[in-house]
Amino acid sequence: MRALRILLVVAVVLGGILVGGDRLAAAWAESEVAGRASLAGGRTESVEVDIKGFPFLTQAADKRFGEVEVVARGVHTQAGGKPVRIGELVVDLRDVVVTGDWAGARAGSATGTALISYADLVAASERATAMEYGGPGKVKVTGSVEVLGRKVTRTVVSSVTLVGGDTIKVRADEVPGEGIPLLEDMIRERTDFERPLGRVAGMRVSKVEPRPEGLAVTVTGQDVAIAG
Repeated sequence: MRALRILLVVAVVLGGILVGGDRLAAAWAESEVAGRASLAGGRTESVEVDIKGFPFLTQAADKRFGEVEVVARGVHTQAGGKPVRIGELVVDLRDVVVTGDWAGARAGSATGTALISYADLVAASERATAMEYGGPGKVKVTGSVEVLGRKVTRTVVSSVTLVGGDTIKVRADEVPGEGIPLLEDMIRERTDFERPLGRVAGMRVSKVEPRPEGLAVTVTGQDVAIAG
């Protein structure tokens, strides 16, 4: 019995060493990949990588990983030829295969969410002066115009939709005209806008959803490249 107990203790210790070593190797790899990975093709303020699955070492030996999560913050990219900042981009990569001498990788499929703050969305609109959450599918947009030398500011409730498969459209549901000719058209020039996104991190946009913290853009893709 004593010999059996010793054997069990040794097995547990060795198992712990192996698991600990595997996790240490995974942590090192995650740090290395985070320092070199590029999903969005632009400047990124920070990147975190989480390699899922166990054991890590056998996956690394095969250069194939079942699931990898990448969280990029402060992504500066181009959309429709205009700069757009994505506050946070969270991407779940599946069937990741390392290419070459660990110089890059490709994911068989990917899904993710890009969160654009309302301040960044205002900057991208190049028209509105302020924006905030307005309820499910809605935002509140503030715009200002000059009427007979007087500044007129209005806040409208606008619907946010995805058009053409890659373009965010923001349009006021209603603009009070207050009897001033052409005021509605003038206000709409400041509050209504469209911003083409194209492909985000090599993935197509499938949905846009206003949330209290910003505009959530759902993206999906196949055969997504991860540059080293």
